[in-house]
Amino acid sequence: MLPVVGLLREHDFRGLFLADSASQVGTQLLFLALPLVAVTALHASPFELGLLTACETLAFVVIGLPAGAIVDRRRKRSVMVVSDWARALALASVPLAWWAGVLTIYQLYAVALVLGVFTVFFDAAYQSYLPHLVGRERLVEGNSTLEVVRTVAQLGGPSVGGYLIQFLTAPFALVVTVFGYAWSALCLGTIRKRETRQERPRTHLGKEIAEGVRFVFGHRLLRRIAGCTGTANLFGAIVHPMILLLLARELAVSAGTIGLLMSAAGLGGFAGALLNARVARWLGQGPTMWLAIVVPAPLTFLLPWVAADWRLGLVVVYEFCNGAGVVIYNVTQLSFRQAATPEALLGRMNATMRFLVWGTMPLGGLLGGVLGEMIGVRATLVVGAVGACVAFLWVFTSPMRTMRELPLVEERQ
Repeated sequence: MLPVVGLLREHDFRGLFLADSASQVGTQLLFLALPLVAVTALHASPFELGLLTACETLAFVVIGLPAGAIVDRRRKRSVMVVSDWARALALASVPLAWWAGVLTIYQLYAVALVLGVFTVFFDAAYQSYLPHLVGRERLVEGNSTLEVVRTVAQLGGPSVGGYLIQFLTAPFALVVTVFGYAWSALCLGTIRKRETRQERPRTHLGKEIAEGVRFVFGHRLLRRIAGCTGTANLFGAIVHPMILLLLARELAVSAGTIGLLMSAAGLGGFAGALLNARVARWLGQGPTMWLAIVVPAPLTFLLPWVAADWRLGLVVVYEFCNGAGVVIYNVTQLSFRQAATPEALLGRMNATMRFLVWGTMPLGGLLGGVLGEMIGVRATLVVGAVGACVAFLWVFTSPMRTMRELPLVEERQ
């Protein structure tokens, strides 16, 4: 059974749960709608679509490290509330510009950059706030519950979003995401438990950043997790926009159908959330982590064969299995990261990890765009599939390969 009931009885966790629910539904719609605005409304080329993907995650490279140090200096709930309102305001400019007839690809780039900046701050605060809210002994329970939110949003968000895009057009469908971010901010404001500021000597920001970087790179397991996740994200950033381009432009699949196909990832993620604890007990945490990456990776080779007939089902197979693997991997590695890090370093550890694992995504988006122009969409998907199949080696060649339980103390060597 899913361990959600106990935590949802608690008022403060329920506030975080409701905020996350609204934010995740909106984000899933954004994940589909923003590139479709570029493809269908602005007729973006493969390179322009790849550049948009890069803009969405560029902030993790540019400000990812200082964001963690800044978050550790501030109350994390306040950072999340400000970030939600900022994202809502930035995104609202897209349907307004479209309505006024002045929307351009350059505005989409700018909005994607702003969304990325405040997502960096939100994520660093969010992942560091959960241990404060539920305690370290309930981290797996808390992360599993929130993963259920994400996977349910993945299940319903793309399909509902696809039809909203089809009937309202992609720019106006983004209004749902604007309201999602606003509702998230309001729910976070209902949380009663207040944080106490960490009483530690205030040092130069650069020194605090360096402390977080040294912690991650000095931890023999965290640096392997960073390498594995970063590699998977690099090639995922190549694959995702090319799937959308293949379906929307080359195969002329409707937005509603694309949403239904993408929602298979949510169904797979829901299955992964149900099975996660059982699989980890059966195989052990270390083997669970690398198997969650290696099992679905070869299915990426199905994507270049997709056509506008029964072979659309290949997208469903890929999305379902990949969604299950992502959830199982994320719950395992994130719970370990949070439990293995001192509270004073949580923001900087999470920001450093995000810098490393999301920082590869702008490169992947650009690389996918360039390859899409040079060798075509289907050949680019093959490149992405090859890369996806090697990401697991970071964990497989480490001590985690056979560890039944990952250590919850700092390990440096």
